[in-house]
Amino acid sequence: MSKNLENRIAIVTGASSGNGRAIALALADRGAAVLCSDLQPTALAGGYEKDIDIPTHEAIIQSGGRAEYKQADASKSSDVEALVAACVELYGRVDIMVNNAGVFTGLHSILDETEDQYDFTMNVNAKGVWLGSKYAIKQMVTQSPLAGAGRGRIINIASIGGLVGLALEPSYCASKGAVVNLTRQLAVDFAPELINVNAVCPGFLATAMVRPFLENKETKSSLEALTPWPRMGTPEDVAKAVCFLASDDAEWMTGSNLTVDGAFTAR
Repeated sequence: MSKNLENRIAIVTGASSGNGRAIALALADRGAAVLCSDLQPTALAGGYEKDIDIPTHEAIIQSGGRAEYKQADASKSSDVEALVAACVELYGRVDIMVNNAGVFTGLHSILDETEDQYDFTMNVNAKGVWLGSKYAIKQMVTQSPLAGAGRGRIINIASIGGLVGLALEPSYCASKGAVVNLTRQLAVDFAPELINVNAVCPGFLATAMVRPFLENKETKSSLEALTPWPRMGTPEDVAKAVCFLASDDAEWMTGSNLTVDGAFTAR
């Protein structure tokens, strides 16, 4: 594995499970030191991780990488501010901020969805990305640029639900749509500061969040039929895209919403 992120410092929110876990492991595998953050260090039950009983940061350390864990609620300003401060205290700077933490409250129309479900979804999925970007950028603008990497990279995990309407997912689509356009807006404001802001928009993936649908034969067949590529996506597919956006090869990419969806949105 190429160590093209050697000596880079990364924060990954929602790092204990699914996409966040795969992203943290992949960044570390490429040489980055990773501060893993989540509500708890252990992975969600029902995930597909082969080493699900080992916390992400411990798995990184066991593989010879550098990692720490810090508890944080991505929807709370004080937690996110403290998370960025902890990263600077541990490693001296923040080069890569991956705003991955997200929630999904299930399928329902707007008629059945509750206000509490909407508020919860928007607080984590939209506000969480806003907070993570805010405090990471606040730190990044104080840093000296690195050759080929600028002052830092913000990588937001959005969704195909931020680009197209998904049936029975009103607040989820609204929250991810906010992430998509926040990504574009921040890219415009902070390009002069050499801070890249991009997003990855995953399609349907095999994660704990999606397991209930994959265990239903009819729903699983429907999801597979919606995706032209002949397999479901994996968190590792998302992680590879994040690692590219974090690398020097993506220096002139900013404001992009990169689909990793097996051609779902190309139809």
